[in-house]
Amino acid sequence: MSDTPDPENLPEPASLRFLRRLITVLTAVMIAGCLAILAMLVIRYTTTRAPLPEVITLPGGATATAFTQGSDWYAVVTEADEILIFDRATGNLRQTLRIDPAP
Repeated sequence: MSDTPDPENLPEPASLRFLRRLITVLTAVMIAGCLAILAMLVIRYTTTRAPLPEVITLPGGATATAFTQGSDWYAVVTEADEILIFDRATGNLRQTLRIDPAP
């Protein structure tokens, strides 16, 4: 018989055991971080937003080109380069802003 020990029966060095545990912990932390980011994205995009108005009546036959909204207002940009700001609760026109052409 040979005096060479069997490599499968040798004890594991302490530094290798530490490295294996460190990699396991870091993997668990990375998975938890990915799950936390995913949960934040789901929570962020499933929150209720202000509902869109069912009907918007534009003055003077204006044609809408863009729409945006805030918490208590919504705005429509028209082809005539105007921004019409409406009250969300009443639907009344609050303000009209004229967009000056670029020089």
